[in-house]
Amino acid sequence: MCGGRNRWNARSQLTATAFRMLGSLHDAEDAVQSTWIKTSAVADDGLRNPAAYLTTVLTRECLDQLRKRRHRREGPLPADMLPADVVSADERYLERENISRALMVVLNRLTPAQRVAYVLHDVFGVPFRDIADTLGSTPDAAKKHASRARKRIGGVGRGAVIAGVDDLVVDAFLAAAADGDTTRMVSLMSDDCSRVADRSLIPEQASATVVGATAVARETTLFVDRIRTSTPMFADGRPVRVIAPGGHELAVIDVTVHDGRVTQIEIDRVGPRVELTVSASAA
Repeated sequence: MCGGRNRWNARSQLTATAFRMLGSLHDAEDAVQSTWIKTSAVADDGLRNPAAYLTTVLTRECLDQLRKRRHRREGPLPADMLPADVVSADERYLERENISRALMVVLNRLTPAQRVAYVLHDVFGVPFRDIADTLGSTPDAAKKHASRARKRIGGVGRGAVIAGVDDLVVDAFLAAAADGDTTRMVSLMSDDCSRVADRSLIPEQASATVVGATAVARETTLFVDRIRTSTPMFADGRPVRVIAPGGHELAVIDVTVHDGRVTQIEIDRVGPRVELTVSASAA
């Protein structure tokens, strides 16, 4: 049966594929398990390429789930609307497998066909003729889906040079923030630096606006875990950092720098109409 050593050797690869398609380790493992069940009666020796067969069955399972989400008009849920254990599991998987956090954010915004075509071809090198069979389309149509995905992933920011002086200041500030280094943070801010945050992203007792380098640095240490899950991206063509635990978008950090010092930090929800693209340094 298609359930011996070959299948077990392929399991980690199938999980990696399903995770990128579905954006959730829990959903990916369910899809792999469903694939196992559906293929359990197929003999390995009757297949020219058991791994390719398993990938095809898995992809159809994932595509079905993605299309159901789209039919229900389910957009990507922000991290704080997902169960904490789900986000934690996804975060551990991202780190263990060294998967691009920014890429996962954008993949969650693609159409089912675009996501499948991009993941299979650009990430795992599956030929377009095989992708076309899975999608029920032609190779040319599959190529178009992948091309559209690349444009949405790269957008106007793809390949742009963002490592200027201001960007280096932002990197240094966020690195200090992730370490909880208040002294270093203060040294990188203007004395009157302000932090403005969406009320829904902070504790009820916290202030939406904090003014003064020392106060901002002290308050920032309360959100070290979130800062550690930020990644450089573009929002409508503007370089920002997106907080995305487990690859699930949560908020945008927009940092203003003047004369080599951070002067303002804005933290807001990611609007559904905001075009998020992957920056050159995060691809």
